[in-house]
Amino acid sequence: MISPERKIFSGEISSATFPGIAGFFGIQPGHAPLISSLKKGKIVYTIGGEPRELDVERGIVEMYNGVITACVEQSVKK
Repeated sequence: MISPERKIFSGEISSATFPGIAGFFGIQPGHAPLISSLKKGKIVYTIGGEPRELDVERGIVEMYNGVITACVEQSVKK
């Protein structure tokens, strides 16, 4: 995950939930490729069984070949 200001997170996760413009959606290992715009909300991602949250204003997420890339604006790490 990156923002215009900095790299927010890079590493392995077990799942993630995103605030897509058509509603929330989750991504887990083996998910089909996708690209989606993000609206204001929380990205929730799990590392070692522990959920973490990231507030975002908007952005875009891509899932391709087992790699999730999220470019977001107005992020505040919790």
